Amino acid sequence: MTEPPTATGPGLPHYGPALLEQLQSRVVGRTREAELVVAALMAGRHLLLEGPPGTGKSTLLRSVAHDSEQGFEFVEGNAELTPARLVGHFDPAQVMESGYRPDVWVDGPLARALRDGSLLYLEEINRIPEETLNLLVTVMSEGELTIPRLGRIDAHPSFRLVAAMNPFDAVGTARISGAIYDRVCRVSMDYQSEDDEVAIAQRSGADDLLTAHPNYASRVVQLVRATRDHPDIRVGSSIRGAVDLLLLSVELGRLRGRSPIDLGVGLDAALTALSGRIRLHDSTTRTPDEIVIELWRRFMEPKHSDLPVEPSEERPESGKAPGRRAADPTNRRS
Repeated sequence: MTEPPTATGPGLPHYGPALLEQLQSRVVGRTREAELVVAALMAGRHLLLEGPPGTGKSTLLRSVAHDSEQGFEFVEGNAELTPARLVGHFDPAQVMESGYRPDVWVDGPLARALRDGSLLYLEEINRIPEETLNLLVTVMSEGELTIPRLGRIDAHPSFRLVAAMNPFDAVGTARISGAIYDRVCRVSMDYQSEDDEVAIAQRSGADDLLTAHPNYASRVVQLVRATRDHPDIRVGSSIRGAVDLLLLSVELGRLRGRSPIDLGVGLDAALTALSGRIRLHDSTTRTPDEIVIELWRRFMEPKHSDLPVEPSEERPESGKAPGRRAADPTNRRS
């Protein structure tokens, strides 16, 4: 077995302590994970990042590539990712005219990353067909790729493959073979702490809202985090739900001529931002909207909150979304 090349020397990525310092300002609350990723890349290893959506996997890798001045190739994993789409292909029209020549070959993301020494980021690797994944075994082990009628492409010393997968969503996914697992180092990335998620929400761009009501981001984050522990919810929302809720509140308030913390504005924003992000248990009889309303009342209404939330001229009846006739989710009979 040939060891993957180690990137050292001039013109190669700038891995090291200075890179970690730069990452601190870009990625919130991922100090340990950043250290593990950079250490693995320095050691010439390939990586698998495993964690739920919205935990910063892509953000971390893009920041590593940017701050280390390394190329970045992004590949979305799905059932349509054939070997030709990943590796590259001969241009059919030019093949008909002049045959299989090197100058009619079109590099795919894998071939470009091998030649340029880029980070190849495979998102949702467990959605990629097995025949496509099999191409990666030799690439990771031997640092080379042989293409019929073209020849061999040797990996640049700084080439690294980093894959990511979501362990929660089993629809359309497959088990990763032991041959792949044996060739990667695994880094688990769970949800950030509450303080870190509040810091992310405060970077959302809703500056005027959060300046006027500095506790609002904290309450929104508490609401979103509660979706992950709710007994009726199988998969809760990531921090993206909190960011979208804040931004929607600002714009919806502007359209209605109301404050962003108006109860009607905020509840509509919460229903829009969160109801599609949560996945319910099959056994529950409740709807996503009902659960979002319940959590909104728990964390955001004045009787449950220390926030100076402004009453709405169109405030919905207790337990009802504006324009809907839903039962009060906090008083449902078993």
